[in-house]
Amino acid sequence: MSWGTELWDQFDNLEKHTQWGIDILEKYIKFVKERTEIELSYAKQLRNLAKKYQPKKNSKEEEEYRYTACKAFLSTLNEMNDYAGQHEVISENMTSNITVELARYVQELKQERKSYFHDGRKAQQHIEICWKQLESSKRRFERDCKEADRAQQYFEKMDADINVTKADVEKARQQAQMRHQMAEDSKADYSSTLQKFNHEQHEYYHTHIPNIFQKIQEMEERRIVRIGESMKTYAEVDRQVIPIIGKCLDEIVKAAESIDQKNDSQLVIEAYKSGFEPPGDIEFEDYTQPMKRTVSDNSLSNSRGEGKPELKFGGKSKGKLWPFIKKNKLMSLLTSPHQPPPPPPASASPSAVPNGPQSPKQQKEPLSHRFNEFMTSKPKIHCFRSLKRGGATPEDFSNLPPEQRRKKLQQKVDELNKEIQKEMDQRDAITKMKDVYLKNPQMGDPASLDHKLTEVSQNIEKLRLEAQKFEAWLAEVEGRLPARSEQARRQSGMFDAQNPATVNSCAQDRESPDGSYTEEQSQEGEGKVLATDFDDEFDEEEPLPAIGTCKALYTFEGQNEGTISVVEGETLYVIEEDKGDGWTRIRRNEDEEGYVPTSYVEVYLDKNAKGAKTYI
Repeated sequence: MSWGTELWDQFDNLEKHTQWGIDILEKYIKFVKERTEIELSYAKQLRNLAKKYQPKKNSKEEEEYRYTACKAFLSTLNEMNDYAGQHEVISENMTSNITVELARYVQELKQERKSYFHDGRKAQQHIEICWKQLESSKRRFERDCKEADRAQQYFEKMDADINVTKADVEKARQQAQMRHQMAEDSKADYSSTLQKFNHEQHEYYHTHIPNIFQKIQEMEERRIVRIGESMKTYAEVDRQVIPIIGKCLDEIVKAAESIDQKNDSQLVIEAYKSGFEPPGDIEFEDYTQPMKRTVSDNSLSNSRGEGKPELKFGGKSKGKLWPFIKKNKLMSLLTSPHQPPPPPPASASPSAVPNGPQSPKQQKEPLSHRFNEFMTSKPKIHCFRSLKRGGATPEDFSNLPPEQRRKKLQQKVDELNKEIQKEMDQRDAITKMKDVYLKNPQMGDPASLDHKLTEVSQNIEKLRLEAQKFEAWLAEVEGRLPARSEQARRQSGMFDAQNPATVNSCAQDRESPDGSYTEEQSQEGEGKVLATDFDDEFDEEEPLPAIGTCKALYTFEGQNEGTISVVEGETLYVIEEDKGDGWTRIRRNEDEEGYVPTSYVEVYLDKNAKGAKTYI
């Protein structure tokens, strides 16, 4: 069956079908290509696996390969290398015999298909032109016939009218004859055009289109045969390496059969035999005199009992308490006051010196007792979860402590400066492009860049206003930090501008309970802890240990978030010293803790407590 005779009116469907055939061929090429990549990856993994377990030179492993089991394992590793090589051969053969050849054939097929359908469209256009010529000739013949009829009727009317002159009658007669002759000419032209169109139409449907469709059919059949041959090649490539892979597997089986357990046992004897004779029987010794014990059982058990809690507590302090210190530090950042501490009352007694020497009358509670109390208590969870749910962060970061707020604002200013610089670079690039367009108008219209240039300038102005806003907040915070002089602020600003990445990633140092952790969590890290750790592990959190005690010199009403109220003369535990922002973190009991102004308390640090450190 021929497409030319059976599908003479299915030009568009044949075009879609042949395109689908090419898509199928390209899909098969992609499949084979991915198979070759899998083979290469598999071979690489096998080689890496064999290399990983190869004995290292000049090591103890090399001596172990004297045993037959280890020798068999080494042979297996070597065979795996050869096994991997066969998979590389599969990949190479499939690439060269299938992928490359089919890719070249697809390009040729596309060109051939394009030429056939080009000829078909050309034949269609020719027959359409012939049809238009026929229609035009037919309409002209029809129009001339009507004009001839009207001219004849006018002549007859003029000839019958006795009032019309003979000259007018003659003129009408000549006009009628001329129109009649034009109608005859149009008739002859229409007849000729019709015969020509019928001939062209017969050639189109019985010669041109069948020949073109026959070629397209042959092309499509060649494509089908080619894809079948490629599938056979695909199988043959695998079949060619099967004998070699079989040899590799046979060698592995041969190596396994060469294992001699008796020989390995003999090698163990040769390696570890000492040559000494076993010892003889031990003679009985008679002790008839009683022995005095130098240490009683009770004293021994008591000494063990006294030493045990210290060991257990020390292990718990390192193993359980410390992993949760980061969360406590994050909580301290979130709950610390937002403003500088108030000055002490003017009626302070001269003898009450904040952070003065330790009073000899102050009886410190044993550190181990306080640690045990902290480890057996559970912090209140609802307050911290309410912190997590507490709305969006203010734009000026006023929810953070002063030092952390300063660093966050400095980071924001640096980011805005980078964006400003980026926009300025873009503006410069647009300006240069506009200059090029002005010098070479054929490259583009300079006016087309004005809108973009205006938009970039507006973005720069917006970013500058935003930067000025954050710089004002930064200046306000730096003015409220007593520990930072003007020179230190300028130096810090220069350092932040030169090393924004360092400023963003480094935060204020804080000491861990065991004295090993000194890096504060970054704001980004704190956010991640809030999002994950608070939900998953918060119930297992342990409180920070006390590093000393303090005595309230004045009454303080803690009304802000993160502060705690104290009464003059009250003794509390210190869990975090002043970091330079004028606040000290204390605890009254397992549920009540917060910040108080450093100048309102007298601190007695326990020098033996881990994490006790004086900040200057």
